[in-house]
Order: sequence, then structure tokens, then C-alpha cells
Amino acid sequence: MADLRTVNDVFVAVSSRGDTAVWQGLSGDGVWKGVSSNEVYGRVRALADVLRGWGVGKGDRVAILSENRWEWAVTDFAVLAIGGVDVPLYPTLTPEQIGYMLRDSGAKVVVVSSGEQYDKLEEAGELTELPDLEYVVVMDAGDYPDANSFPALMKDAVAKQTRDAGFDAMVAGVQPDDLATVIYTSGTTGVSKGVMLTHGNLANNMTYSTIPFGFNATDRCISFLPLSHVTARHLDLGLMRDGAQLSYCAKFDQLPAAMKAVRPTIFVAVPRVYEKIRQAVEGKSAHSPVKSMILKWALGVGKAHRAETLVGKTPEGLGWKIADKLVFSKIREAFGGEVKTFVSGGAPLGMDTAGWFADAGIRIFEGYGLTETSPVIALNYPNAHRIGTIGQKLPNVEIRFAADGELEVKGPSIFKGYWKKDKETAEAFTEDGWFKTGDIGNVDADGYLSITDRKKELLKTSGGKLIAPQPIENKLKANSLISNAALVGDKHKFACVLISPNFAALEKWAQTQGVNASDHAALVKDAKVVKVYQDIVDQVNKGLAHFESMKRVTVVPEEWTVEEGTLTPSMKLKRRVVEKKYEKEIGEFYADEASSKG
Repeated sequence: MADLRTVNDVFVAVSSRGDTAVWQGLSGDGVWKGVSSNEVYGRVRALADVLRGWGVGKGDRVAILSENRWEWAVTDFAVLAIGGVDVPLYPTLTPEQIGYMLRDSGAKVVVVSSGEQYDKLEEAGELTELPDLEYVVVMDAGDYPDANSFPALMKDAVAKQTRDAGFDAMVAGVQPDDLATVIYTSGTTGVSKGVMLTHGNLANNMTYSTIPFGFNATDRCISFLPLSHVTARHLDLGLMRDGAQLSYCAKFDQLPAAMKAVRPTIFVAVPRVYEKIRQAVEGKSAHSPVKSMILKWALGVGKAHRAETLVGKTPEGLGWKIADKLVFSKIREAFGGEVKTFVSGGAPLGMDTAGWFADAGIRIFEGYGLTETSPVIALNYPNAHRIGTIGQKLPNVEIRFAADGELEVKGPSIFKGYWKKDKETAEAFTEDGWFKTGDIGNVDADGYLSITDRKKELLKTSGGKLIAPQPIENKLKANSLISNAALVGDKHKFACVLISPNFAALEKWAQTQGVNASDHAALVKDAKVVKVYQDIVDQVNKGLAHFESMKRVTVVPEEWTVEEGTLTPSMKLKRRVVEKKYEKEIGEFYADEASSKG
């Protein structure tokens, strides 16, 4: 397969397959409807002609504020076809954040999905001036003042399925050095910055990342991770290039039904999705001694055969077959029953979660990268896989480690810089041109990379000990009663932890224990609830060094979410936000620090 030069090469590939259904989307009546390769060409060409008619040209920015749906991909391809630059925005953003990004990027057009997003856009316009914004497009049908209807813009799409030499020449004329997209980072540690990625950055990364998996036209994948995140967009584009069929799932709560209907062969998710699936399995068995015993026994059988699973073999033996029939097959069925390839990215998976799934007969290929690296730096593959690592580096990037263990990378997929932020761009690179990832890691003798934590998130105790919070938090999140956890203790004598419960699981547990509480605030203060979480922490502490152990625990009455601002759209913890929100609770941890024993 030839190397890609630009993202437009993917559009050429996906729009050259005739009547083949390359995409699927859910219609308003809940029926999956296919979009053929010819229809992709016609719709992209129709929208590209509209944009050109509005004066949008090379280098102009077009924002996309939408959940995953085929219109998102059409807009992406149409903007790139005319040499434009798209600015993907998370649909979970607030009006204030949307206004900032539209103003900062100077977007000339914004395409939104629904009335809900249109209302946020209207509010954003009231909060800040948007002098560059000239056109608004709404994907859903409806009456929206001063907006254009996406369906109306598609009126010539059927007629434009006929190949047009001038349009095709324009698509081919876009160059690798041309800017393709400005993606705003989700901002775990500060103000969002617009990452500038060229066609060459994205195309080079795609050339090397998915090919070793051997994906082809027999493969199916559900696109549900937000396309505004570089990992999801990269994967979708790579799968389109490889010939796989994509099914767009706009809402996370539609995913279980989508998996049954689509029966994907490829499943890609952030670690939190895998953690939630594990918690759901354990939660179902928690209230039945028999089911709990069967699950524990089956995972024990699986653990004895973990080595076979990790090299892609199906274990033999009667015990395995019984465990598979009673337990493992049901876990696979939750993913649709036909997934051959499981991939995790966006945050560290954690050895506990990776090991649990391996014991259930599921090998998860963990990868790693950043928006600034287009995104993949390293990835595990079927023929090169080591659990607990992020795999070997891609052939197109070089890596090295700074004196403090920070991973630095160099190569053609590394970003151009931050939009209108020269100072921040300069600070992101070493004097000799290597990008500083901000992640602490190491590499073993066989070239497998491991990331231990974010450099800016390492906790340094007053005694000078460094604690990496993420591995400890991942161990806590392995328990079905915990939705999330945040380790604190920077500049203090000892570490403590804030725990956000999985309230659905906690409320079921409380019923079995005779705990009655009027609300979440009362529930987390109940003596039995406090004890069960202290027991979980005590158990995790047994596997930690003394200086890492969590001395105090507070269970908060909120479940942290993207919507309420404590998680990024890729479900990573916004540590600074959490620390600010629970300043009082953290202060109480250390109120007697001067006299307490570390």
C-alpha cells in the first residue's frame, strides 16, 4: 500500500469504491442506513462547492461542533478538499469555551449538529464578539434564524456523484505542508491551545499506525469516541483508507445497542470505557454469591492461560472451555460478539485492567500519543505486544529521554506549532528541535515503551519523594464501587485521596447492607460506606511503598463527569480543577500535618 501524502488521499480512496456502503448512520427512526462511496463523493463535492461560493478558500478555518455522524466526515473532507483548515470542537464544550475557540481560530464558518449546539453557539455570540464568523450551518432539519440547513446544502449531492476533473484536480493539489486542522487541547493543566497539524503530519502518522493490523473491507468499527479528539479522527481516517466500514454512534448511551446491531470487528476506546465494562461485569455478580464465585473461578482459569492469550492463541483444555462458555463469551457478547481487535488509547490503561481482560481472553493493544504528535508515537500490535507497555515506537519517529525521564520525540508527524502562540511553541521544543511530551517514561531492552506519569502531575512530598498518581488511581478504579480517584499530597508529608463513587454500584451495595440515605451527600458519610472505601484503599496500600500509601480518604458526593468539568472530553482527570473544587477537603487532610506522623 502506497504511503499517504495528504488526508485528501483518504477521501480519494474512500470515494472510489462505487456503490459499496462505506459508512452507516442511525436515522431518526432508529434504523441503520448505509452511505455508499459514490454518495460520499457527491456530498463532499456539493458542500465543497457551497463553501467556495461563500468565499472560503485555502487556509480559511471552518469549525465543526457536532457529535459523531456522517455529516461530520463530509464536512471534514469538504473543508480539506478546498485547502481549508477545520477546527473540531467538542460537543460537550460550554458556550464560553466555544466562543473562545471560534474567536481565537478566526473561523469563517461553523457547522453544528443540532438545536442544542445551535443554542450554545447563540449564547457564545452573546458572551464574546465573533468578528470573523460569517456563516452557520445546522445538520439537523429545523428553523434556525440566520443559519443554513445542511440538508438543503445537499440538494445537488446526487447530481454531483459524477466525477468532475476540476474538483479532483483541486483535491490533488493540496500539499503535505498545507495546514489541515487546528485542534484545541482539552486542557488538563491550563488554557486550551490550538495544535496546528499539517496534511503531511496526519498522513505520515496514518501510513505507519494501522497497517500492521491488516484491517480490510471485512472489518467493521463503531465511531463513538469524539471525532474532535485526534485519536478518534486518526483511527477513522486510517480505517477508511484500509477499506473498513464505519458506523457513526452519536451518543455513548446508544453504544450497547449499536454493538449488537453492527457487531464490530474492531473496538477502540479510552481506558475509562474498558474500566466501566469491567465494573459492569463485576457489579452484576457482586450480589450473587454463586455468580461471584463462578466469575472468580473463571478469571483464575484465564490467568493460568494468560500467556497464551497475550500471544493471540485460544487456550485449550476443558477448564478454559467451561470458563469461556459460562463467562468469557458473555463478556465478548457485550462488545457485539465479533471483535477481533481491541485497542486502548488516550490515557494509561493500567495493568489491573489490562490483566483482567487478558484473563477473560481479551488482548487489548494499548497505544500512546498526543495531539501534537498526530497522534501515535507507540502502539502494540498482534505480532509485537507486551502487556503493561504502550508498545514499540512507530518507524517514523525517533525517541529519547531527558535527564529527568521525560520522553522527547522527533519526526515528520510532530506538529507545526500552537496557533498564534509563538512563546508556547518555543517552550514545547528543546533547543535542538525535539518535542517535549511532558510524560515520564522508559524503554526496555526490546524497545517496548512505558509511560509512568505526567511530568506536571508528579507529586513531590515535603520529604522529597516523587509519587506518580496515575498508576495508584488506576488500581483504585479497578474496584466497581469507584468511578474516579484523585491522589493529592504535593509539598505535603504524605499522600491522601479523593474518591468519586460509582453511585449506581454504591446504591445497590447500600441496599444489601441496609444503608438508607436521603441523598448522595448523606450516603457517602454513612459509617458503613466510609468503611468500605477505607478497606479498598487499605488493600491498594498493601502493594505500595510506604511513602506512596494514602494516609487519609474522603469520599465526595459527586460523580465526576465531562459535563460538570472535572474530566476532559477524553475522560482524563482535570487534576487542577479537582484540586480547586475540593480545596476545603484537601485542607482538612493536612490540618494537623505539623503534628501528624508521616
